[in-house]
Amino acid sequence: MFGKGASSSKNMEIIGSEKKFSVLIVDDDPIIRKIHSALLSKFTKEIHEVKNGKEAVDLCRSGTSFDIIFIDKEMPIMNGLEATKELRAMGVYSTIVGVTSCDLSSERNDFIAAGQNQCYEKPLTIEKIKSLLSELNKNN
Repeated sequence: MFGKGASSSKNMEIIGSEKKFSVLIVDDDPIIRKIHSALLSKFTKEIHEVKNGKEAVDLCRSGTSFDIIFIDKEMPIMNGLEATKELRAMGVYSTIVGVTSCDLSSERNDFIAAGQNQCYEKPLTIEKIKSLLSELNKNN
C-alpha cells in the first residue's frame, strides 16, 4: 500500500499529469544521487537530496515531508533500514522505496520488514520510475 505524505516546497510534476509529488533521494554515493536526480528530472521540477538516513530522519523531524522517499540500504551514520524504521515510528506515511546495489531477492524481505513499500536494484531506470509514478497516480 502506498502512503501519502504532505506537500513540500520541493515538488515534482509528472509530465502530462496535474498530480505533484514531493521527492527525497537518500544515498551516500554522489554519483548515484546525480544519476537518480537526472532520471527523475525528466518527470520532475525539483528533487531534494540527502547523504544518509540520519539526515533524512532529521529533515522529516523538522517538519518537511515527502510523497516519495528513495533510500539506499548501505550508508554511514544511519542505514536505510534503520532510517525507515525511525521514519515509520515517527508517523511518516510517505511511500518509501528501497534502492540497493545488492541482490534484490535476498534483501526484499528486509526492506519490507523495515516498512518500505517497494524495492529496486540500483540504479533506477526510467521504466522503474514510470511504473512507480503510474502506481502512485492510481492510488492518489
